[in-house]
Amino acid sequence: MQWTPNQSLYYTRLRDLLAAGEWKEADQETGRVMLAVAGRENEGLLDDEHIDNFPCEDLRTIDQLWVKYSNGRFGFSVQKRIYQSLGGTREYNEKIWDAFGETVGWKNEQEWMYYNDMTFDLTAPVAQLPLWFGVGWGSVGLGVVEWGVGWAWSLLSRRDL
Repeated sequence: MQWTPNQSLYYTRLRDLLAAGEWKEADQETGRVMLAVAGRENEGLLDDEHIDNFPCEDLRTIDQLWVKYSNGRFGFSVQKRIYQSLGGTREYNEKIWDAFGETVGWKNEQEWMYYNDMTFDLTAPVAQLPLWFGVGWGSVGLGVVEWGVGWAWSLLSRRDL
């Protein structure tokens, strides 16, 4: 698939899912769209390089859709504010990452939660979604949230969010 920035066709499904309150499906669609934007569908994951080079316009579009349809509860920018308020930076810090996980409801009583145990509605903790990047791309619904987040702080440290 040849991607062109902010191609509305690819965001229509995400927008429709978010507008309908289909949060889990929208979360998974977010992953599909981001992989398509980065040309990484076959690999099924994004690494630091692809997060760093992810087009600003597309990242903002995805974030703005989440923020709009959740009335400010969900979105990468919402996650970023919390992450940075805890002292989070681009450098991994286990203590801060654990605190972030607890704050957004990804971690419960010292255990990282499973994807299917997350709350996919507006009663979820603020910033719990989108969550797709926290489970490892090829196993949405199977892995624990902590698995595959080796680059998540890179996303949450982007200046353009």
